[in-house]
Amino acid sequence: MKDRKLIFESGESFLGTGFGANVDTVQEVVFNTSMVGYQEIFSDPSYYGQMICMTYPLVGNYGLTDDDYETKKPRIGGFIVREYNDRPSNYRYTKTLSDDLKEHNIPGISGVDTRQITRMIRDRGSVRALLTDPGTTLQRGLEIIKESPIIHDHVKQVSCSRLWYSRTSNFRYSVVIIDCGVKHNIVRSLIKRKCNVIIVPYDTSSDEILGLRPDGVLLSNGPGDPEDNDGVIKVIKKLQGTLPIFGICLGHQLIALANGAKTFKMKFGHRGGNHPVRELRTNKVEMTSQNHSYAVDMDSLKNTRLELTHINLLDNTAEGIEVNEDNIFSVQYHPESSPGPQDSAYLFDRFVSRIGEYKAKCELSGGQITCQNVRTFTKS
Repeated sequence: MKDRKLIFESGESFLGTGFGANVDTVQEVVFNTSMVGYQEIFSDPSYYGQMICMTYPLVGNYGLTDDDYETKKPRIGGFIVREYNDRPSNYRYTKTLSDDLKEHNIPGISGVDTRQITRMIRDRGSVRALLTDPGTTLQRGLEIIKESPIIHDHVKQVSCSRLWYSRTSNFRYSVVIIDCGVKHNIVRSLIKRKCNVIIVPYDTSSDEILGLRPDGVLLSNGPGDPEDNDGVIKVIKKLQGTLPIFGICLGHQLIALANGAKTFKMKFGHRGGNHPVRELRTNKVEMTSQNHSYAVDMDSLKNTRLELTHINLLDNTAEGIEVNEDNIFSVQYHPESSPGPQDSAYLFDRFVSRIGEYKAKCELSGGQITCQNVRTFTKS
């Protein structure tokens, strides 16, 4: 039964069958080329304000499991799939995709031509669309889209509201994550490497972060326009050079802006688990997981201290930068995967190694004065 309609602001409309919540919504539509991992995709906070069109045709067939969420509260705007399966075959599954979407008031539509939608976005760029009842006329649908405000300040909507911890036994270091929409597997990846993790809201000040006495700081992924995050950019400027810093996705873009580079919105972004990236120093190529609408303007790096470290082999966009003397580096892609290949997990090892090296260098007087003491003193 065709009981839902998808109307694009460019004038196309598609009839399909609804699943999840039966609510109307206006969102930007993007596509993801991953063949698996729909649970990790729809629970990624970086999709706030967007409907996801999955290019892989079958979704829902292995259900959802309690251990595979990337956030406690999924924030995507909607799900668009070719075929939805509501009878999962997986001994680990605890609920269906539709059940979870209903719980979080997120609508979905199946039975539409996702190949046509993907080609349309690829050719024209990302566009907004209305997911609604089939009785909504094209003219009324276009009016609703036009009347709907464009979302800003995405990070504020997905960041935690208060500090929280994730601890491990026999830890070596303490890392603060600035939560711009952090995925849980970033936290898991640090825990695996014997780091105690403190996750702080996006608007936490640099003094508050240094007061937690971290050995390193990680700037997380997140949604929206990086230029909307002046507060985080100011914090980066104050922290840079005081302790090792690692940025992922949005964190990468914010590091670029904090160092005088520029960002731009891509035509349709990178979303999927099959993007080849080359590290310039080693010429090693790794397959990466990606999810971003914005990118760092490579030309704008020329008049900054930033060094380009990685490039995307599909479109030659900037995928990694660093300021080596300040012990700060970042990548545009997702080394924590979830979902996607694990070629880039070494970046967490690199971050932890830099923390160890930096602590060893800045310990004074036989360990009587610690790194944190030195940083706090020199910055005050």
